[in-house]
This record gives sequence, structure tokens and C-alpha cells, in this order.
Amino acid sequence: MTTQTLKPTLGTIHLWAIAVGLVISGEYFGWSYGWGVAGTLGFLISAVVVAIMYTCFIFSFTELTTAIPHAGGPFAYSRRAFGEKGGLIAGLATLIEFVFAPPAIALAIGAYLSVQFPELDPKTAAVGAYIIFMGLNILGVKIAATFELIVTVLAVIELLVFMGVVAPGFSFSNFVINGWAGSNTFSLGSMSGIFAAIPFAIWFFLAIEGAAMAAEEAKDPKRTIPKAYVSGILTLVFLAMGVMIMAGGAGDWKALSSINDPLPQAMKMVVGEHSGWLHMLVWIGLFGLVASFHGIILGYSRQGFALARAGYLPASLAKLSRFQTPHRAIIAGGIIGIAAIYSDGIINLQGMSLTAAMITMAVFGAIVMYIISMLSLFKLRKTEPNLERAFSAPGYPIVPAIALTLAVVCLIAMVWFNLVIALIFLGFMVIGFIYFSLTKHQRDNAQGDVMLSGSNSI
Repeated sequence: MTTQTLKPTLGTIHLWAIAVGLVISGEYFGWSYGWGVAGTLGFLISAVVVAIMYTCFIFSFTELTTAIPHAGGPFAYSRRAFGEKGGLIAGLATLIEFVFAPPAIALAIGAYLSVQFPELDPKTAAVGAYIIFMGLNILGVKIAATFELIVTVLAVIELLVFMGVVAPGFSFSNFVINGWAGSNTFSLGSMSGIFAAIPFAIWFFLAIEGAAMAAEEAKDPKRTIPKAYVSGILTLVFLAMGVMIMAGGAGDWKALSSINDPLPQAMKMVVGEHSGWLHMLVWIGLFGLVASFHGIILGYSRQGFALARAGYLPASLAKLSRFQTPHRAIIAGGIIGIAAIYSDGIINLQGMSLTAAMITMAVFGAIVMYIISMLSLFKLRKTEPNLERAFSAPGYPIVPAIALTLAVVCLIAMVWFNLVIALIFLGFMVIGFIYFSLTKHQRDNAQGDVMLSGSNSI
């Protein structure tokens, strides 16, 4: 059925832009809340541990992505390794991650624009962002990916400019003072802060794995995906560490630990509020938010499309537009996101704003997906030793085992500090399982997919 086949048009540079662009808003906002619970030094430990987890994860995940280049990404790997229920767990977790992250970013875009244009309602701006970027995604993946490349490059350049501009005002003493959760000395209390800060450290890298959902649209995926992923994670680790350390040394880091615009405020400490550099950062900083928002729409639509094509969601979501894009899946995710935007201020969880709660929910989805993806890697190495692996996880089995172990630690910490949201996440998974149990006929009627069944060599 041609209506269920995506067209390969993306090269290495487009895939790099998708991988980095999906994440890069996390370098601009959200992470500094980690200072509020752990201090600069405590959060540095959290961020280094999470960076190690993501680096090991991406080097391992790339083996799966190149061996099984499927729009379902983690869903496809887990479906192949553990059968239908394994696919269900990974598919639902990934969908939760990619559907809940965009409304949080859209609200940040709306809040940013409302600062520049006080008469503009942030929620109206957020919905406008959804409409614009859903439309751009529907027009074709090549157009969408080219736009993603432009805004991602601009966002990366802007972060480099930020580091260069604040460097003359950097002081190591500013960074380390009271760096252990408000204290100058490490204690057992510092450990609690380090674990509590994990979600904010994950926000630095959340969603890089979404580039896997573009694998069916990649030209020569066995060659282009490894290059894109490896260069992408190295880019993000450098930017995350550089931005965090330079911002923390610019002045009083406590003033940055509870705000949504830490970079402009850090720059203001060094160059003053009337500097042209500051105005450039404030405006171009929007590109970081736009790059992630636009890229995650691409990610959730491909996950929804793949689940529908395999019979896990209504088959209508697997239909493609005349531009060969999954327009119905794009719109469906957008409707959920817009509903979430208008719930902000009405729903309050654990004392968090809905924006913070949606970020936490997205992180739960991501961590569960990381765990089952690494388990899938180990399982497929045993059950399908002859599977063509254009890229093999380096240091196997140690590197994927490090990723798996750290992901489990992160999940335990997440549940400990966010029990209410953990229970809501579990509720979503249960609802998904009930739907799965009632819709066996959809999977029976779905077209065959060799990549999911593994009945033939890939």
C-alpha cells in the first residue's frame, strides 16, 4: 500500500539537525531549575552522569536504528525483540514522551513572545506555534528537515556566541560558591539534591533518540544515521556543559535557578541590559525553542503513524497526505497538545505548574523507553546474531550495560521524587494496555512488516 510508505529523502546533515534540534531547547531553558535543588556542583554531577548515560545510550541505540530503520524507532526494536507486548510498552512510552514535550515548549514560546509583545496572550501564541509547525510538517519531510537544519544551526551558533560573550566575566569562584545545594561542603543532604536534579539534567538531552523516527525517510540509513547520531550527541554534550558552566560563573547563580530565561539573565550580569549582544541572544534564542518544537512534532507523528500502521492505534492515523507525510497523526498529536495548553493554570500536580509536570511526564516516557531499548539490544544480540548490523555498539556489552544501569537509577529517582506523576504515567500505560487488549483485530488486519516480525533478513 503506497499510502503507508514513507519516502527516503534525508541525508546526514538533515538527520544531525533533527537529532540536535529535537534537544537544543533544553540548553536554553529548564535545566537551571536543577541548580535550585542541587546547587551548581551537585547539578554538575547529575549532568555528567546523565551525559554519560546518553552517550552510552546513543552509541548503543545506533546499532538498533541502523539494523532496523523503521519509523517506529524504539517500538520496532522492542516489538521485534519481545513481541507485541514489548512493542506496546516501548511504543506507548515513546508516544507519551513526544506528545507531552511539545506543549511545554509551546508554552515557553508563548511566554517568550508575550515578553516582547505584552498584548499577546501566551496560550494564543502557543496554539499559533502548533498550527504553523504542524502545517510545515504536513508540507513534506524535506521542507520540514531543511527548516530544522536552518534553525538548529542558528541556535548552535547562538549558544557559542553566549559562551564567548560571558567568558570575560567568568569566575570559577562564582560557580562553586554554595555549590552543594546551598552549602560550601558536600554532605549526605547533597546526595538528595543530586538525585532530585536528574529530570533537569535529562532535559539537556531529552528526545535526541527521536531522529530514529526519521529512519525510513533517511537515504542510506546504515551510513547516514551513525554519523548523525555520533556527531549529534558530541555536539550536545559540549553545548550542555559549556552553557551550564559559563552561566554559573557569570555572577550569582541563585538568581538563575528559578527562571525560564537563564542565558539572557546570565549575559546581562556580564554585559549589562543595554548590550546589543543581549538583544541578539533574546531574539535568536527563540530558534532553539522552535527547533525542538518543530522536530518533536516530526517525532510524535512518525511514532503515531508507525503504531497505527502496525494496528496498535486506529488505522486512519497511518494514512499519508499527498505530500507523503502522516498528516492525520500530526493533527491528532497537535489536538492533544493544544488541549494541554488550555489546561495550564487549571491543573496543578505536586505543586508544579502544568508545564513542569508535562516535562516530568515526558521524561518518564523517555526513561522507560531507554530501558526497554537497551533490553532489546541485548535480546536481539542473542536471538538474531545474524541480523545485519552496519554499526555495532562499541564496547559491547559494557557500554549498553552502563546506559541500562544509569537509566534504571534515573527511573528510581524519578519515581521517588515524583510519585504522583509516576502514577499518572502508569495510568496512561494501563489505559493503553486495555485498548491493546480490545483491538486484536486491528493488528490482525494490519499489513505485514518484515522489520517488525524478523521473518526475513533485513
